[in-house]
Amino acid sequence: MKKLTSLILLAVSQPAISHELETLTVEGRQINLVGDAVSASEGVVGQKEISLRPMLRTGEVLEMVPGMVVTQHSGTGKANQYFLRGFNLDHGTDFATFVDGMPVNMRTHGHGQGYSDLNFVIPETISKLTYKKGAYYADVGDFSGAGSARIDTADAFEQGLASMTVGHDDYYRLLVMDSIRFAGGTTSYAIEGNRYHGPWSDIDEDLDKLNLLLKHTIPLTDGHLNLTFMAYDNSWNSADQIPERAVNQGQISELGSIDDTVGGESSRYSFSLDWQQGNWQASAYLIDYDMNLWSNFTYFLDDEVNGDQFEQVDDRLIYGGQLSYLLDGDLAGKAMTNRFGLDLRVDDIDEVGLYHTRARQRLGVTRSDEVKELSTGLFWENRIVWNDQLRTVLGARYDYYHFDVDDRVGVNRNGVDLSSNSGETDDDLLSFKGSVIYAFNHEWEAYISAGQGFHSNDARGTTINIDPADGNGVSTVDPLVRSFGYETGLRGFITDKLSVSMALWTLELDSELVFVGDAGNTEASRESERKGVELTMHYHLDDHWSLDLEYAYTDAEFKDDAPEGNEIPGAIKNVFQAGLTADFPSGWFGSLRVRHFGERPLIEDGSVKSDDSTIWNLRVGYRVNNWTFRGDVLNLTDSNDSDIDYFYASRLAGEPSGGVEDIHFHPIEPRTFRFTAEYRF
Repeated sequence: MKKLTSLILLAVSQPAISHELETLTVEGRQINLVGDAVSASEGVVGQKEISLRPMLRTGEVLEMVPGMVVTQHSGTGKANQYFLRGFNLDHGTDFATFVDGMPVNMRTHGHGQGYSDLNFVIPETISKLTYKKGAYYADVGDFSGAGSARIDTADAFEQGLASMTVGHDDYYRLLVMDSIRFAGGTTSYAIEGNRYHGPWSDIDEDLDKLNLLLKHTIPLTDGHLNLTFMAYDNSWNSADQIPERAVNQGQISELGSIDDTVGGESSRYSFSLDWQQGNWQASAYLIDYDMNLWSNFTYFLDDEVNGDQFEQVDDRLIYGGQLSYLLDGDLAGKAMTNRFGLDLRVDDIDEVGLYHTRARQRLGVTRSDEVKELSTGLFWENRIVWNDQLRTVLGARYDYYHFDVDDRVGVNRNGVDLSSNSGETDDDLLSFKGSVIYAFNHEWEAYISAGQGFHSNDARGTTINIDPADGNGVSTVDPLVRSFGYETGLRGFITDKLSVSMALWTLELDSELVFVGDAGNTEASRESERKGVELTMHYHLDDHWSLDLEYAYTDAEFKDDAPEGNEIPGAIKNVFQAGLTADFPSGWFGSLRVRHFGERPLIEDGSVKSDDSTIWNLRVGYRVNNWTFRGDVLNLTDSNDSDIDYFYASRLAGEPSGGVEDIHFHPIEPRTFRFTAEYRF
């Protein structure tokens, strides 16, 4: 924290100078993608659209992706839960996320494979969010089955901004951001501080978050050079999911907890470089990341005396980069481009560990490993415009992974010698992708797309021989898991008024990752298949009013027949989102939004289901001179629906030693008011 505070003081001490900066305006969904998109399932969102949307948490920026649901089952500082295309993505598996070219998903993470924590992002600094659903894109590799999103921060801020937000339950947020001319380019900075008590009856969430962004942009002939430093430091206490029976029996309220000593702390420091000149593009990054997370999902099921609390540890360096070249040409007189690229990533993990704890004090180590994980990827994408109506996009990708796992424990707390879990392995995959696009006219076009994707598995699972719990022999998992998807779709863009898209899609996965309550992580399961339909519409009624509607339906099931059933726990069938937005020249603006996701099976036979969930959010604001005032009402109707539901066995004090199978849920936070005052300079 001292390190980050010093960096913040250095940033704010820089003198502000001329604001005559060249800025890039991104109109987001008013961009016409007809003639450029590869599928019906991609899009662009700009800062203007983000700024008008009320959000409870930073990670909810991904709800700008149509059909995506972002929730939470723990404290504010933890990565969100993500749902898309019938996936309970846990904290990010099968959806790849990038910020300024840096990967967000964590491989072989202490809490879960693909862990995607977006708390280091400051929403006001985002210039655009580009999303691509499906595995039809050659430049995206790991975690790409359901899709991907790329978040780009702005090279320059049009005006300086000082913002303060206060709200219910001791919510405080301060933000200062600006751009200055410096060293032959433009330097932009943003500093965010956030404190939050939370609405919980027996926990002070005590969120203490600091964020810093420093970005220097140098214009080049036909290109640019960006140098970016980001710093994030956070600590919090958690109100984790709770058993339904404890609420029904009056032991706790819906805002209560069983273990009030869980929580976490995490930091992320990164330096990245992005260079683009002519048809060449390159990026490189170095990320220093650590996390300590304390959880207790089963309470006294395994240890009736000390309880089942555990600590998950992750301490790593990530470094890598990407290089690509776009070659313009023609084929038999037809316009053609070929893009060639390669990427490299190394996760140098000093420790990924699991400890048994009580009130955050370690009682013994279950497992602790040092891991080196390297991946390289080569990709090629070919685009040909055959005539005014027909174009094709073909791609291929080769990925190679090497895993090196070293046990740090020897004999663990259960008396199991884990040294045989050390080892090395590697794997590779060749993937093919393609789309055929037919344009009916300048406003409508249709797509047929297909592609192979994959997700990597936890490196520890690729070399494991001994179960840390009981010493029994276990089988390794496949290092890389194949997915295959295809879809047909339609997109329309009528002037700048109406943007509409529809997609019918199918996705097959060789191995499903499912959440395991008593382990607090995910493990590989059976093959699965999903299919669905998505409808998206954005309609600008006039210069001031706009309406957006999104609906997604998914049918998800395991492919084989098994006695326990074939439904996939956590797979949402129905997702509906809608919003009405107004922005008037008089200074008034506002947004009313609703998000609904339907019931979902919690176990394979479908006999236990969650309830559906609906939440309304409202934003109303007014701009006058350089000031902006806005009020947010989050959970407008004070819904007591759940953010997340699981079904598994846990044991409360005094219950039978075998525990009780029950629904465990995390409630939507009660209605809360937040007021923001902003000054632009």
